Amino acid sequence: MSNEVTNRQDDKQMATTKGKSNREEAALLPQVDVIEDSTGITLYADLPGVAKDKLDIRVEGETLMIDAELSLQLPAEMEASHAEVQRKAYRRAFTLSRELDPEKVSAEFSHGVLRLTIPKAAHAQPRRINIQSA
Repeated sequence: MSNEVTNRQDDKQMATTKGKSNREEAALLPQVDVIEDSTGITLYADLPGVAKDKLDIRVEGETLMIDAELSLQLPAEMEASHAEVQRKAYRRAFTLSRELDPEKVSAEFSHGVLRLTIPKAAHAQPRRINIQSA
């Protein structure tokens, strides 16, 4: 993984999140791919079963937080006889490097995949030095 983004969860399967009752609830950790290039990083998070309006992305200090509410709807005439996914939320947190610009994070969400683009800060961008003739 990139040295510019650090995963904040110790457990690779579940995280905890504070629910509306302010108690900690277990949450699923979405699978995430992080791709780095010369302009910054692109983060892809798999969030199947999440509606765009149930997705919360925020930067608090140097921490990037992804919270999402899972809503799998069954038709009225169907009843689940077995469910492997018991959690109702996704949660993932990352520590952002100082080389990234948290003010310019952009997000796209399509077909259950979140794409976050985080550019490098101006001071971390490569720059060309002009040479003067004497």
